[in-house]
Amino acid sequence: MVKSTLIVRVADKLPLAASMDDGKTDKDLAKYKEQAKEIFKKLNSHSEPSCSIESGPYTLHYYIESGICYLCISDQAFPRKLAFSYLKELSDEFTMSYGDKAREPKIRPYAFIKFDTFIQKTKRIYEDSRTQQNLSRLNEDLQDVTKIMSKNMEDLLWRGDSLDRMNTLSDQLRDQSLKYRRDARKLNLEALYRKYGIPAAIILAVLLIIYIRYKFF
Repeated sequence: MVKSTLIVRVADKLPLAASMDDGKTDKDLAKYKEQAKEIFKKLNSHSEPSCSIESGPYTLHYYIESGICYLCISDQAFPRKLAFSYLKELSDEFTMSYGDKAREPKIRPYAFIKFDTFIQKTKRIYEDSRTQQNLSRLNEDLQDVTKIMSKNMEDLLWRGDSLDRMNTLSDQLRDQSLKYRRDARKLNLEALYRKYGIPAAIILAVLLIIYIRYKFF
């Protein structure tokens, strides 16, 4: 289930809204909320628009729309498809409710904290992934989450991994290049076999017959 939600402006990392978590949840998630702040620091206009970042027993999912980042912390077992469906619902409602107000330069932090009412209402809907409504969401092909980038928090924070789309594309191109080279080698070997395999087999068979004939007869 979704444990906590944060909404931040990407350009200047200004927090716009957040879920009002109870004391125990807030204490349990303190470490992961700090990690969320580190994620926000890494975001820019070139960042991947959606990403899942695993950290201990939780996963931090974020979704960027029109310069606003919607991030939720959920149990690792919570389906990614539901997590991004949840974030998309928040994005649609937040945009409809506040629109350009959220992009005004001179607004105070958590200026839209009243949005928590909608966050809590939506969070309750998504609490149980086994409800009919959520099962329907899981079966819908609205979003192919297999294409959403997935990261590990340790790699992101301590090994310098990036959330930039260009870095991801570079990794994909490198992987595709390696795959191309492997496929090219395989095709070359198959071509050589087709060209020389049968003649070589015939020659070997003839030589074997000659050898047997002169060896044993």
